[in-house]
Amino acid sequence: MQHSFHHPRFCLTAAAAALPLLLAACGGSGGSDSTPPATPAGPQAIAIEFTAKAGNLPAKCGTPINGIGTSQATVDLHDLRFYVSAVSLITDKDKTVPVTLDVNDWQTKEVALIDLEDGTGACADAGTPAQNTQIKGTVPAGSYKGLRMTVGVPSSVNHTDYAVAPKPLDVQALAWSWQAGRKFAQIEVNPAGGVARPAPAAAGKTFYVHLGSTGCTGNPVTGETVSCARPDRMDLRFSDFNASAQKVVLDIAQLLKGSDVRQDLGGAVGCMSGATDPECVPIFSALQIDLTTGRSINEGRSQSVFRTEAK
Repeated sequence: MQHSFHHPRFCLTAAAAALPLLLAACGGSGGSDSTPPATPAGPQAIAIEFTAKAGNLPAKCGTPINGIGTSQATVDLHDLRFYVSAVSLITDKDKTVPVTLDVNDWQTKEVALIDLEDGTGACADAGTPAQNTQIKGTVPAGSYKGLRMTVGVPSSVNHTDYAVAPKPLDVQALAWSWQAGRKFAQIEVNPAGGVARPAPAAAGKTFYVHLGSTGCTGNPVTGETVSCARPDRMDLRFSDFNASAQKVVLDIAQLLKGSDVRQDLGGAVGCMSGATDPECVPIFSALQIDLTTGRSINEGRSQSVFRTEAK
């Protein structure tokens, strides 16, 4: 669901550009016959900010979150991390322009890791104090009005050994057992009273949401090409987004709105992207991924897990 926040279209120009260049890049006019011709503006830095909420309230480690799911459970956040790739801005002419990602501990040229847990409270089980709340990169100077991206790791870099992979693909907690892939998203909560399971299974402590490619064949360790029947990557598209004035919100209340996080009816506890797991039905519906094919539905236009709002 797209936030109703309105803003003028934003124009990106090189910070060191002279005023005539600024006016030209933004579609203005001015100057005189003596004004020398402007040189093309260089790449402009951009930062896309992320935060986590449950409805309108912050969702963070160490603070109980009320009213989650169909049973209106009280939960503690246990983990909240996800990979993002194929980040692009949308111009005022509806053209997509890829963001060139900076390379650092949280980003390669292909993928960024957003880490919204801080290792406190229940997140201490597998989390870390370090967080990353931004995607950083550059785009050509221009006028942009929207944002596209994918929650997931591109296949070309997904199926590798985390132990020798570059940061941030080296995170052991996000290693995925399916042919050495990654968990694209790891969103977990601990409901008060635990998670009831069918007898004779004991109750679980954590309701897991793990998004990742499934139905994979091929062994990357021996050099085989890996092919996955269900890619399970989530597309996002916001037709109205201004990086300087807005942020992207992941709403765990929306993610879990159709789930009873206090009960698991079979398969893995919670949803680990299993095509026959009953807990994955409402989760994948919220993510707008077809559970049978693993394909994103209509570029995620109807999803409500992620939204934009004013900073």
